[in-house]
Amino acid sequence: MSAQIAEGLRLRRVERLVQGVATSDGAGVRLTRVLTHDLQRRLDPFLMLDAFRNENPDDYIGGFPDHPHRGFETVTYMIAGLMRHRDSAGNEGLLGPGGAQWMTAGSGLIHSELPEQQEGLMEGFQLWVNLPAKSKMSAPSYRDIPAQAIPSFTTPEGVIVRVIAGESHGTQGAVQRPDTEPLLLDLHLPAGSRFEQVVAAECNAFTYTYRGRVRVDGTEVADRQMAILANDGDRVAIEAHEDARVLLVAGRPLGEPIAQHGPFVMNTADELRQAFDDYQRGAFGAAQVRAIGA
Repeated sequence: MSAQIAEGLRLRRVERLVQGVATSDGAGVRLTRVLTHDLQRRLDPFLMLDAFRNENPDDYIGGFPDHPHRGFETVTYMIAGLMRHRDSAGNEGLLGPGGAQWMTAGSGLIHSELPEQQEGLMEGFQLWVNLPAKSKMSAPSYRDIPAQAIPSFTTPEGVIVRVIAGESHGTQGAVQRPDTEPLLLDLHLPAGSRFEQVVAAECNAFTYTYRGRVRVDGTEVADRQMAILANDGDRVAIEAHEDARVLLVAGRPLGEPIAQHGPFVMNTADELRQAFDDYQRGAFGAAQVRAIGA
């Protein structure tokens, strides 16, 4: 979209600031749960966002041993460190700095994510994206995306934009998904710079600052803080006080019932019971996993 058209669109204001909740998951990995269960309806189709930034290996070395998923997609994005992925269909990959993995659990997978380092910084994110009812029992799929395969561009103000999913200023992201049409940008903003992104008002959106401080439509958003954006405009404006890094996430809401218990996200309680039954009888991962296309 041209700058002339963008100037005519309304800016989205910050509706609410959210400080993540410190918790642990897997085999004792310390992390911050930013998008919690009580925000799932407000930020439909997004179900969860975890952020981890640990330099003490005791806080991450246990990783995430074998665990199941059904009914949604997981997006893992690494900033620093090495994480090995394996799943019940025999797939395996190594996520490194700047790399991502987009996995559609669909009808069910068992997978693990384990560090491949004994020391140093481990930093990254995992985002859960819901699937529509029609796709919850689809064949599982996945795509490993190395850092060099994520499209990026630099604005005239020096903002580096990594387009993991969706589209930004004419650059198509590494992943395009139907129904939820997610946008996932990693923004590296020099001090004093400004970045704008068109996001349709009907899409739910938020930012997460993971370095420095920024202003989103005039509201200050600190390091490790999420800003939920009101659905009152068509573009997002982010300004950096200092060198900063921000995730910008948006998607089209599904508007469907959410029935979740742990790693299973379905539409009804009966479907959840069936998921547990299928998992207990070893049905997960029996089908061949296909690769997600770009």
